[in-house]
Amino acid sequence: MIQRFKDTPEADKLSVEDQNKLMHIALPIGNGNVLMGTDALESMGHTLTFGNNFSLSISADSKEEAEKIFNGLAEGGDVEMPLQDTFWGAYFGMTADKFGIKWLVNYDYPKN
Repeated sequence: MIQRFKDTPEADKLSVEDQNKLMHIALPIGNGNVLMGTDALESMGHTLTFGNNFSLSISADSKEEAEKIFNGLAEGGDVEMPLQDTFWGAYFGMTADKFGIKWLVNYDYPKN
């Protein structure tokens, strides 16, 4: 899957250059594992320094499990985006743990 920032509801607030950068890219590997990536946008205050140029992603089996995982990782860390419903149909949040490792926690709602 590839999704660019121009595919988001607030794309008009970004420069054309930023709109064409990757918001989300996923590459399935192995049995149920996925490598995921995104471009850091300096216009959104992101700066690349050692240790912030990657995030680890966890997919939960339920909304409750997502909350348990997220809250455990966020304890003593820094919540960047609280768990919330997203425009892509998931319950999603971003946090850095107490060691500064960035985590993406996601629960995909069942598709009808």
